[in-house]
Amino acid sequence: MKADSGVFDALIIGGGPAGVSCAVWLARLGFRPALLEARAHIGGLCHDNPFLDEWNASLPGMTGPQVADNLALSLDQAQVPVWLNSPVQSVAPTAYGFEVAGFGLAGPWRARHIVLATGVRARPLHAADNAKGSEPVPEGVLVGPGAHIVAQDFNGKRVAVLGGGDNAFENALYATEHGAHSVHVYARSVRAQQQFVRKVPPGCVSVGGYRVDAGARSINGVPYDLILVFYGWEPCVRFADALGLHRSAQGFVATDTPTAQTSFPGVYAIGEVAQRQHPCVVTALADGVTAAKAMQAKIEAGS
Repeated sequence: MKADSGVFDALIIGGGPAGVSCAVWLARLGFRPALLEARAHIGGLCHDNPFLDEWNASLPGMTGPQVADNLALSLDQAQVPVWLNSPVQSVAPTAYGFEVAGFGLAGPWRARHIVLATGVRARPLHAADNAKGSEPVPEGVLVGPGAHIVAQDFNGKRVAVLGGGDNAFENALYATEHGAHSVHVYARSVRAQQQFVRKVPPGCVSVGGYRVDAGARSINGVPYDLILVFYGWEPCVRFADALGLHRSAQGFVATDTPTAQTSFPGVYAIGEVAQRQHPCVVTALADGVTAAKAMQAKIEAGS
């Protein structure tokens, strides 16, 4: 599909639950959205989650990839133009709205409104964490949750888990249940749900500062076979830096709660890139609806 189809009512950047929801609602409301996705498939982090999504009350018994397949089907049925393998390089304001440039694939794309739905990536080890040898990530260091954790053989391995949130404790339990010789959690503070914390023996959790040598796969000088890193998430919006969007203290895009509008007129941010609500598929879908209805109100008012 070519990108020279005039000016779209909205260009949604990101094909996870929030972006798909916004695009489908705009199409069903009678407008002209289009969606750009940097990866080769729709679904965002859902596509990387091989487990049953038991928190999604609307789709019981489905895994993350199955949820992703349904998102792609929804776009197809709503006849939303979609470009896959289309990472965005820049967003620039113009007389008619915005122009979006990619990396030599298709485009430029033109739209009256921009929706940032690019989600998040797992925070890596970095200098602020006193980590040595963390760039590039050495063998045996796994960053963030997902299919690579499931594919890992934990049998007989000594495992260190870094982080104090739900993902850290859930994956510590996963490694234990899948044959790890030992699992030790290192957390500067514990923020995980008590239902997970209670299942990890207190002697297997160290709270406070620690030093990582990723190249040697050691924590405080203690060697491990595997290091699992769960330092939370960071938003994927560097391509929009020129817009000077207001950010939260954690770096997420700040938005107006009722509309999902950012500090730059005509630009919306939804889903985990804005961390507007508790992050999950259902709240991301709701965010997409919020932005779509806000754009409907602006377009129909002629503003």
